Amino acid sequence: MTHRRRPGAVAAVAALLLTAATGCAGAGRAPGTAAPREQDSERPAPSAAAGGASAETGFTLVATGDVLPHDSIIRKAAADAGGAGYDFRPMFSGVKSVVSRADLALCHMETVYGEKGGPYTGYPAFKSPPEVAVALKDTGYDGCSTASNHTLDDGAAGLARTLDALDKAGVRHAGSARTAEEAARPTLLKAGTATVAHLAYTYDTNGYPLPEGQPWAVNLLDERKIIADARAARKAGADIVVVSPHWGSEWQTEPDERQLALGRALTASKTGDRPDIDLIIGTHAHVPQAYEKVNGTWIVYGMGDQIAGDMVNHAGAHDPRGNQSTIARFTFAPPRTPGARWEVGRAEFLPQWFDTGAGRVVDVNAAVADGAPLTSVRDRIRDVALSRGAAEDGLTMGK
Repeated sequence: MTHRRRPGAVAAVAALLLTAATGCAGAGRAPGTAAPREQDSERPAPSAAAGGASAETGFTLVATGDVLPHDSIIRKAAADAGGAGYDFRPMFSGVKSVVSRADLALCHMETVYGEKGGPYTGYPAFKSPPEVAVALKDTGYDGCSTASNHTLDDGAAGLARTLDALDKAGVRHAGSARTAEEAARPTLLKAGTATVAHLAYTYDTNGYPLPEGQPWAVNLLDERKIIADARAARKAGADIVVVSPHWGSEWQTEPDERQLALGRALTASKTGDRPDIDLIIGTHAHVPQAYEKVNGTWIVYGMGDQIAGDMVNHAGAHDPRGNQSTIARFTFAPPRTPGARWEVGRAEFLPQWFDTGAGRVVDVNAAVADGAPLTSVRDRIRDVALSRGAAEDGLTMGK
C-alpha cells in the first residue's frame, strides 16, 4: 500500500475552486475548498518524464461506511472528553493507521450537526455534535458523502451547520449544498497525480421535503442526473469519478433490485470508449453487503455502519450485523494509453467492527492477529463481501 502525503494528499483544485457537497474556509476561499497542503518529504515527488513533464503516479483510495451517532455514541464521546465537550477521536483510533495511510480517504457522514453546545439527539431525528468533524479530520479522512435519508433531519439549518463544520475541520463534502452554485460544482480532490471527483446521492430524506426554494439542497438518487453529473465532472477535469449512493434495503445483506439495476446502468454508461463512472461505494443498509465488478467497474453495494450504537432490526431484535462493516481499499494505476481510464490494479476489503461496549472501531484483522476472539465476525464479513463472486475478479481481504 502506498503511503499518503501528510499533510497534502488531497487539496482543492485551486484553478477551479471546486467544492463538494462532504476543507477549510479561509479568507478569499470558496465554501467547501481546502487549503493546499505541503507534500510529505517521506513520499518521493513524481518522476520527471520526457520533456520535463511529471510522470503519472497511482494512488490508494479508502472508503468506509455510515457514521451514525446514536445517543449512546454521543454519551461515550462526552465521557471520552472528560467533561469538556465531546471527543470522537478515540472511537476512530483503531482504524486511523489504515485510513491515514491511504492517498485518499472517504467517509459517509450520515447525520447532520446540531448547534455548538447542543442539544444533540440520536434516532429518529439526529443532531450530532460538530466535534465529529474534528475526529474525521484527525483520523485522516479527506472527504465525506453527506447525502442520506437523515440529511434534512434539522432542515436547511442543520445541513448548513454540518457543511460549515466540515469546512472548518478541513474535510471536503459531497451530496448536499448550501447554495445553488455550490450544488453545481463537483467535488474534485487530488490523489497521486489524479484528480478524483466525488459525487453522492440518497434514495430519500425520510419524507422531509427539500427546503423551499432549494431543490438543489440534497442530491436525490436518479440515474440520468448521476450520469450527467459524472460527465460534467469529467469535463471539469476529473480523471476518476467516484459515486457514493445511499441506497438499498435496511438489514438486507443481498443488494436489492434497485441497487442491481442502477449499478448495471451506471457502470454501463460511457462517453466514447471510456466509462463515465469508475467506482461505486454504497451505504445505508446497516449491514455489510457484497462487492462486485460489473461492466468492468467495481461496486461496493454497502459497507455497513462504521459507528453506531447497539442496533435493533425491523423485527425488534438486537442485531450484531449493524455494528459490522468493511473498509474498501482500491489501488488505482495510471492509464496505459492517453485518454484511457485509470484502472483498479488491486481491490481489497478489510473487516471492521464497532465495539459498542468500549465505544471503539476495531480493525478486525489486526485484533484477530492480537488474539481477540473475532474470527467468526471476520469470517462472516468476508463471506458477505465475496458472496457475488468478487474473488474471481481479484478482490482480496487486506491487512
